[in-house]
Amino acid sequence: MIFNPHRCMFSRFALLATVAIALSACNAFDRVSDIGDTPKLGSIDDPTHAPGYVPVKMPMPPPSLAVQQPNSLWQTGARAFFRDQRASRVGDILTVIVTINDQAQLQNETKRSRQNADDANLTNFFGYESHLHNWLPTAVNPAKLVGMGSDTSNDGKGSIGRQEQISLRVAATIIQVLPNGNMVLQGKQQVTVNFDRRDLSITGIIRPQDIASSNTVTYDQIAEARIEYGGKGEITDVQQPRYGEQLFDILMPF
Repeated sequence: MIFNPHRCMFSRFALLATVAIALSACNAFDRVSDIGDTPKLGSIDDPTHAPGYVPVKMPMPPPSLAVQQPNSLWQTGARAFFRDQRASRVGDILTVIVTINDQAQLQNETKRSRQNADDANLTNFFGYESHLHNWLPTAVNPAKLVGMGSDTSNDGKGSIGRQEQISLRVAATIIQVLPNGNMVLQGKQQVTVNFDRRDLSITGIIRPQDIASSNTVTYDQIAEARIEYGGKGEITDVQQPRYGEQLFDILMPF
């Protein structure tokens, strides 16, 4: 059997092209079908019926029994004399305020230096020191038999600067009430402007007492918060590298 390097190279190129086409086929078809049309908004669905939905499970304290006060209209644990209008049941809606303004600056510097010097001599060794010239190619001075020195110096510097600022408000729905009274919320928002769509989603766990009288809660009061803010459209396509460039960047080992 004769090995043909050109045929082998062509086979590898064909395999690489097939992989690239397979990776981009689905998304490319969607982009072609959306030419001349605005990005389609997602439908409003019950998230608990979505494929792969898993109810939230968290460690729970033992349930507390309500204490009835005799001759009193007030119940222990109530937040108001009249019915509270804040979200408290599955399906209720509240507003999540996301205001992120994080800044971080880190600077590190490490310096290290070391100097070593070692001398060794062999002036007397049973008289054999005078015969060293018979074993070594050049003349040897027993008083300066070994001399070593080394210098080491290291200087490392590192700097990190980060700044993030996000200000958003999104309505979320209570999708689950945990046994201890905490509630799981989920909110999604889609906005299309000039052939570009912005998607915002937020999920997490809140306490009923953290909901303000205006039926709002801030993002820093949400446990296990998951906030996603992205988009799809013409601007996003321009900002993304081409499929070939992404594939080359993944496969290139250097």
